[in-house]
Amino acid sequence: MHEAMLYHKLTPEDVRCDLCWHRCRLKPGRRGRCGVRGNIGGTLYTFVFDRVASLTVDPIEKHAFFHFQPGTYALALATVGCNWRCRYCASHALSQMPKGPRGRIIGRRLLPEEIVKTALTHRCHSLVYTYTEPTVFFELMLETARLGSTHGLRNLIVTNGYLTPAALRMLRPYLDAANVDIKGFDERRHRWMCGARRRPVFECLRQLKEMGVWVEVTTPIIPGHNDSDAELRAIAEFLASLSYSIPWHVSAFFPAYKMKEHLPVALEAVQRAYMIGRSVGLHYVYCHDLPGSVCTSTRCPHCRTVLIERAGFTVLANQIAHDRCPQCGRLADGVEMNPIPHSLHHVIASRAE
Repeated sequence: MHEAMLYHKLTPEDVRCDLCWHRCRLKPGRRGRCGVRGNIGGTLYTFVFDRVASLTVDPIEKHAFFHFQPGTYALALATVGCNWRCRYCASHALSQMPKGPRGRIIGRRLLPEEIVKTALTHRCHSLVYTYTEPTVFFELMLETARLGSTHGLRNLIVTNGYLTPAALRMLRPYLDAANVDIKGFDERRHRWMCGARRRPVFECLRQLKEMGVWVEVTTPIIPGHNDSDAELRAIAEFLASLSYSIPWHVSAFFPAYKMKEHLPVALEAVQRAYMIGRSVGLHYVYCHDLPGSVCTSTRCPHCRTVLIERAGFTVLANQIAHDRCPQCGRLADGVEMNPIPHSLHHVIASRAE
């Protein structure tokens, strides 16, 4: 166990966690909604500081970062646990495991030094905290990010955006980019689907933009939840209000977890989301789960020249020169968008058991 950050005592025995917007009040022997932080004798502990449940080397595009060092590889890691309970979670075996009757915590024992060494050994450019919800393994993420940054590694999170402002401020010195899930706009449906409020997610996005962190957004299209034109337009317009240059990734829902009997989304809905995003002026809208590379390639917002051609998560060609469109000279939105030398692409995947 490792003493947690971001909590305070309410009484000599009770504590309140200040890591996410749930702000769980915990009596001795109780865990938070995440399942991986608990009160033991009046002190809040994290149970996953050195328990890595998944460790892989992936193309950065796999984690829906299309405008951050495209074509490079990242070491992606996760522990068990999540502070939400999304009814369709594809990673529920890991994310919800600690909330079961046995409260299981699994994972290979790895310290930040070992994680960073693994990333450097496999010639990764970045570390991505993902798969479950990185907020809940904040202490491991913060220490790994701090150490990784001293070795030239970039740090990225794929998150539900439920971090408190205090948590974001602590992470900011080492955080380079974030992909935030927006799972819906309607507050009531959002609470039912995810067990969390929608508003803090939008505030997190605003704060990330104000901090100068590169932001991309992902929305899974869920039938009967967020697939109406009005709902999709509300999400797109909110992103446009922050910046027309925020990439919006829309993907198809597939039945899983508590929604196994739910019908999969029609691909037409994903295409509609793409058209709505473009109609409100978003420069970059990407459709995942559709055949072909048309909706995953990056085009210049000004002249529509294909800047980066992709097939799935693979970069087929990158035409950006000196961070600009080769046709009209417009600056390409993103971080280090120029092609990476081919010699840096050769990596070997690894996974923690």
